[in-house]
Amino acid sequence: MATSDHIDAKYTHSGARTTGLLRYTADRRTVGFVITYFVLVTIGYTVAMPWWGSALLCAAICFLSFFCAVATHNTVHAPVFRNRTHNRIFQMLLSLTYGHPVSMFVPGHNLSHHKYMQTPKDRMRTDKMRFRWNLLNQLLFNFAVGGAIFKDNYEYAVLMRTRKPAWYRQLMLELGAYAAFLAITLFVSVWPTFEIWKFLVFVVLPHQYAVWGIAGINFVQHDGCDGDSPYNHSRNFTGKLVNWFTFNNGFHGIHHIHAGLHWSLTPAAHEKELKPFMDPRLEQKSLLLFLFKQYIFPGKRMRYDGTPVVLGPPREDEPWIDGGVKSGTVSADDSEYGAVV
Repeated sequence: MATSDHIDAKYTHSGARTTGLLRYTADRRTVGFVITYFVLVTIGYTVAMPWWGSALLCAAICFLSFFCAVATHNTVHAPVFRNRTHNRIFQMLLSLTYGHPVSMFVPGHNLSHHKYMQTPKDRMRTDKMRFRWNLLNQLLFNFAVGGAIFKDNYEYAVLMRTRKPAWYRQLMLELGAYAAFLAITLFVSVWPTFEIWKFLVFVVLPHQYAVWGIAGINFVQHDGCDGDSPYNHSRNFTGKLVNWFTFNNGFHGIHHIHAGLHWSLTPAAHEKELKPFMDPRLEQKSLLLFLFKQYIFPGKRMRYDGTPVVLGPPREDEPWIDGGVKSGTVSADDSEYGAVV
């Protein structure tokens, strides 16, 4: 497989790269979203407002936290900054916005989902969901897969403590930063006035929404697709507005083909390498319209070709760490899947 730098160069357009701190000027938006998150949380803690104002602000922070979770996904595939130290600091900040250590994306997402998509070694495979009411499959997906992901993450981290100590130290830094962030935001919400609701509304709830959302979108992108096909394995959403806020993550198929390709280049790669070969029904213009049809009305669980999803017998999770990490064939810097230390 070609390296991510080679693929990036293939699609880089004039002005896409920069000689400054960022690898791509497009990531000014990424940094801007992270800054906006902290600004909104600060407003929630310092500005008095009616209950409906707090509710609207909470909703805005929830969305910002989710968008930062998407940025987290991008960061573990393609670093934002040129300098390694800057990337490590940025990952610590992202962990505060998302409510989860950025480095933990590597085992559960990069090395399980990307490498073993929709197989028993993919902890996020969609056939785990078997409710007749399809809306429940999407809403509860995070809770169904979370336990197995947490178990793998723990085992992976224990192994990386000696195998990849740099990655492990980064994980500990992110965990420490997040713990400190929780302690500080909790403290200032209860002292000198007891307003713990601010901590719950402006910190805890948005983080839970982000974790739920970033897992749940996986169900939307893959359920009813053909995991064995080189082109029809993912659903794509091409609307400009949703892709502006989610850093082109609607172009999901090409991301699975070139995991390390920078998000600003995925639309061009999608048009050239995926769209001519995939089933056209896997390209949806409107995410909201698709969600309405798939989960509300008619709300039937359908494959991309218009036929009902037919599930086989339930499949047990198969270990991938034992056969990869412990044998030395998978590491925390497996660049083929975009894992970044």
